[in-house]
Amino acid sequence: MPREEYVLVCISCGESYPREEVVYRCRRCGDLLEARISPGGVFRLDTLIGRVHSMWRYRELLPSFFNRIVSLGEGYTTLVKADKLAKVVGVREFYVKLEGLNPTGSFKDRGMSVGVSMACMIGAKSVVCASTGNTSASLAAYAARAGLECQVYIPEGKIAWGKLFQARMFGAKIYQVAGSFDDALKRVMARGGEDAYILNSVNPWRIEGQKTAAFELWEQMGGKTDYVVALPVGNSGNIAAYWKGFKELQEHGLINDTPRLVGVQAEGASPIAEMLTRGLESLPDWPNPETIATAIRIGRPINWKKGVRAIRDSGGTAVKARDEEILDALRLLATTEGIATEPAGATPIAGVKKLVEEGWLGRDEKVICIATGNMLKDTNEALVSWNKPQKGD
Repeated sequence: MPREEYVLVCISCGESYPREEVVYRCRRCGDLLEARISPGGVFRLDTLIGRVHSMWRYRELLPSFFNRIVSLGEGYTTLVKADKLAKVVGVREFYVKLEGLNPTGSFKDRGMSVGVSMACMIGAKSVVCASTGNTSASLAAYAARAGLECQVYIPEGKIAWGKLFQARMFGAKIYQVAGSFDDALKRVMARGGEDAYILNSVNPWRIEGQKTAAFELWEQMGGKTDYVVALPVGNSGNIAAYWKGFKELQEHGLINDTPRLVGVQAEGASPIAEMLTRGLESLPDWPNPETIATAIRIGRPINWKKGVRAIRDSGGTAVKARDEEILDALRLLATTEGIATEPAGATPIAGVKKLVEEGWLGRDEKVICIATGNMLKDTNEALVSWNKPQKGD
């Protein structure tokens, strides 16, 4: 089969760069880049039979030019039909995709497999990221797998212990920054990757890995796209990745229509939802993001343009959820379906409930919610305060 051709293209001005050039922003206009593929072959549903049970089963739409693929078996996560939850929420069919089943317990592993493979391809010796938690855990693991040094910048005192534990266990060098995730990312971007390859979602190769979740939904739903996909939104890279995946399926004639995408943000960190609700053309200032859903505690999402385009172009919407609603959704999912996730992974359920109540989602809808991280990532007592242990007899 002929090999694909990749190029990096600015999302605003269209300036292009060679695939192996280390560039995070367009040198002409300063905007973000995306990887674009001209594939040499297209797969069908029946050609996937017998392939590896990881995201690399979709090899025709992933880079094949790496000299080494750094993988821990990421992707191909379970999609669970949640009939009881469907009745409670008020839709015809409800599904939950368990991204917490990835190797380090979150969806970030998809992007890190591709991103760290690219780091090896260009000869990087060190990788770096800013993180609210999951990114640091994932990068640290994949860097260890590849034999690369890993540096992680985190907001001091604002990261779930389980995620910090993972990054430490995998041997990352951890630097705590006063302020929020946005301040940590500023620190990383100001360095410009001078001594390490940046693997936040500003790196377009991260998105190439994360888009594979859309391919999986297409496969798991029998080639259909007659559903709404609801995702938590923090830095906005993941919702952009899903949209990119569905658009690639459409461009290659594998689907006719794309799903609508719903981005759900915590009320205390909701600049994208605020922008779309108010009909603004740029993000409002959000200097002090705060929410119990630490994974999406981000006030200045670097991928906001990609995320907003994904929501608008798919015919979707963005919605806010209060922390109380997120906690209720977390408990509801766990006690009705036996599925638990970190708080950010429950925000789509809170958002869907609200959209059904408001009438944006009809009761005959088919909805898929993305549970982005494992529940053991964040074991804050406040998450289970409703179920106090009792003294035995």
